[in-house]
Amino acid sequence: MTAAPARGPAIALVLVGIASVQLGAGVAKNLFDEISPTALVWLRLASSSLVLLAIARPRWSGRDRADWLAVLGFGVSLGVMNWAIYQSFSRIPIGIAVTIEFIGPLAVAVVGSRRLRDLTWVGLAALGVLLLGAEPADLDPVGVACAFVAGASWAGYILLSAHTGRRWEGLDGLAVASVLAVLLLTPALAGTDRGPIVDPRIVLLGAAVGLLSSVVPYSCELIALRRLRPALFGVLMSLEPAAAALAGLLVVGEHLSLVQWSAVACVVAASVGATRVAARPEPAPPPAAG
Repeated sequence: MTAAPARGPAIALVLVGIASVQLGAGVAKNLFDEISPTALVWLRLASSSLVLLAIARPRWSGRDRADWLAVLGFGVSLGVMNWAIYQSFSRIPIGIAVTIEFIGPLAVAVVGSRRLRDLTWVGLAALGVLLLGAEPADLDPVGVACAFVAGASWAGYILLSAHTGRRWEGLDGLAVASVLAVLLLTPALAGTDRGPIVDPRIVLLGAAVGLLSSVVPYSCELIALRRLRPALFGVLMSLEPAAAALAGLLVVGEHLSLVQWSAVACVVAASVGATRVAARPEPAPPPAAG
């Protein structure tokens, strides 16, 4: 009975986190004329890593090989996911990129299901992707491919996040994984103009993107999950593609066509449906005869 009054603020926290992520994406895209997507995602991860290290103060010693393998996989998925989605943002509208990327967590929600009717949600998401392909002239194929890579990495991030969380306390795993993601992306800076990275204005904006896209949403989600059922949390997170399209419109000035908005709606609806179905317990088998 005590959890009910706290649900409203918890829902608000999830919505704030979603808005923060997409606002960060819009700010990032507006900077691509001044800094490359690779350099900006490096700044984002570096700044958020420093904040997370200061907050978590992770314990580095006394870890076994399995602990490090778990957090290494988590860090790789985190780095690839962020790098790929920023490459996609630089080529196609934010709303479309996130809609395609969201196929990753949607797949996690439905994989392993033994209900034939759950394929309805897969079909609805596939329809959304097909609708995006109905206007191919508007979409850069490299941007689309990068969004799919980001989606696959997001699926890996979800699975490895849970695994890492069982081996690393609190925010320790995320803080260490963020550092590993920065180290992973550092060699990629060799092929970019590194001048903007030492520009104080760009550094501050990159830090703001890191706060908006990583620190704020993760903190909001962590607090909200203590008060919300996972099913409700998943349904709320299904709003991400629509929020991304809205951020693209308001922050970047990206206008989607009616067909593209319909594609976003299909993926959102598929995610809501898959999340609600995944949260239901399997029916108990009938008792054996005799």
